[in-house]
Amino acid sequence: MPALAGSQITKKMANFFTDNPDLKFHLTHPLMKKIVALKERNFADKDKFDYAPIDFEDAMDSYEKVLDIVGEICGDIVAPNAESVDQEGPKIVNNEVVYAEGTQKNLDALVQAGLMGITLPRKYEGLNFPIVPYIMAADIVSRADAGFVNIWGLQDCAETINEFSNEDQKERFLPRISNGETAAMDLTEPDAGSDLQAVELKATLNEEDGKWYLNGVKRFITNGDAHVSLVLARSEEGTKDGRGLSMFIYDRNNQAVTIRRLENKMGIKGSPTCELVFKDAPAELVGQRKMGLIKYVMALMNGARLGIGAQSVGVSESAYREALQYAQDREQFGKSIIKFPAVYEMLTVMKSKLDASRTMLYETSRFVDLYKTYMHIAEERKLEPAERKEMKRYQKLADIFTPLLKGTSSEYSNQLAYDAVQIHGGSGFMKDYPVERIYRDARITSIYEGTTQLQVVAAIRGVTTGGYLDRIREYEMMELKPELHSYRRTLIGMTEEYEKTVKAVIDVKDNEYIDYHARRLVEMAGNIVMGYLLLLDTQRDDMFKTSTEVFIRRGKADNHAKANFIFNSSIDDLGFYKYN
Repeated sequence: MPALAGSQITKKMANFFTDNPDLKFHLTHPLMKKIVALKERNFADKDKFDYAPIDFEDAMDSYEKVLDIVGEICGDIVAPNAESVDQEGPKIVNNEVVYAEGTQKNLDALVQAGLMGITLPRKYEGLNFPIVPYIMAADIVSRADAGFVNIWGLQDCAETINEFSNEDQKERFLPRISNGETAAMDLTEPDAGSDLQAVELKATLNEEDGKWYLNGVKRFITNGDAHVSLVLARSEEGTKDGRGLSMFIYDRNNQAVTIRRLENKMGIKGSPTCELVFKDAPAELVGQRKMGLIKYVMALMNGARLGIGAQSVGVSESAYREALQYAQDREQFGKSIIKFPAVYEMLTVMKSKLDASRTMLYETSRFVDLYKTYMHIAEERKLEPAERKEMKRYQKLADIFTPLLKGTSSEYSNQLAYDAVQIHGGSGFMKDYPVERIYRDARITSIYEGTTQLQVVAAIRGVTTGGYLDRIREYEMMELKPELHSYRRTLIGMTEEYEKTVKAVIDVKDNEYIDYHARRLVEMAGNIVMGYLLLLDTQRDDMFKTSTEVFIRRGKADNHAKANFIFNSSIDDLGFYKYN
């Protein structure tokens, strides 16, 4: 796509699925056979629903057809609307959020195409797709407009309702989302951002009518005027921590919430971010009392972090494409700037980071698919011992890979957006080019749904418990073509260095010292994991070979520098940083 001024982007654009062979490559990963068989319960729905697949090939054909539609809508409608949406933004009219004209057109197109409730069971009018094709659709939508995916992608909240609500709630709310109603998760408050244990919005059970009522304020709520909202509230009087919080469903049809304001944001300006006032707002309890933060928000946030991983990869894709096209078209000193080493090195590194974050995205999505599908099967029948063991294995992998994905992919999206602007030079600083918007949109990815620092707090457990190392050893045993063995040898050397470095930090026996080096250790693990994932991709297709070589080479140098820093530091450094 050529880098043209926003006012010029009106022509028919590419299909954002078919123009990117990387997507079909990841969609056809060998593990998809197992995922599809489990998700479809060996295709038991084929006699109940005329759109249910009859076998694996039929299911994959359905995924590709739907993704083709997503790609076409994103190329023809969502991407061309992105600039006008960024300029217009949403507004409040009669206590309702009114989307920008382009946003509403985007949403109408995707709803009319049946692209809501993608992962929900067919009995709730969903498509019953696995997580992988849904996340792939989010990847595509994010490339077109990172702000818009925050509206369309919050259908993921329906997964939490499907997992934890009672059957009556599922039957009433899930078909609404499948048919196009929007969703939101109302978690943060003016004094409760990262620390959700501090949530104070009050939930009171009225003994007379047996209903719950919500009172208080929520802030920084994405798509806060949604039709169906999941609200974290304090249900237990006298409590101050997470054990007093429960999860509730609020239905906008009750008209008991005032939209106090819309935040004026740096980026993702088409996505309404609301401050909400609940006043005797009727709500329904989800699952059990006191489990709101401990269980339900954790599940909700993990799904959201996977979604931000997809958003980050989509932003990285758009940044890379804009930079590449500009570098090919822009001439200086008698030749295209892509021919200058300083530029083509930047582009090659950008592509390696894009490929690394995308392969991490779909590896994590496959883990989530498998454990969540087993979890739903366990509600229908008793799992066999081997199935339960496998569910626990994939849940453990999903738990350690999700924060690593979210932290890494969001940081990479910021880096790629920065480099895309740099390659554009002065033009990139102007609103005439999409990279100016992409740069602003990227910035939030490493902040919301848990900052990079909080992802490190979650991911460090995978370091200290040996979770990443165990998985790395499994990757180490994979079959490889002879010409790829040298990359594995490099990764084995990186793993030995990583293992020694982790041991040196843990041996100090000081939790604050572990926290001090946590980001370095997590990033070291990430460099090895993504190096192996790229190597696995190259085993299947040579198109990833350059990215694999560049990423592993740079990862080796980065890990060595981090190890040297750690081995040349001591616990005394904590005092230096704490008091100076």
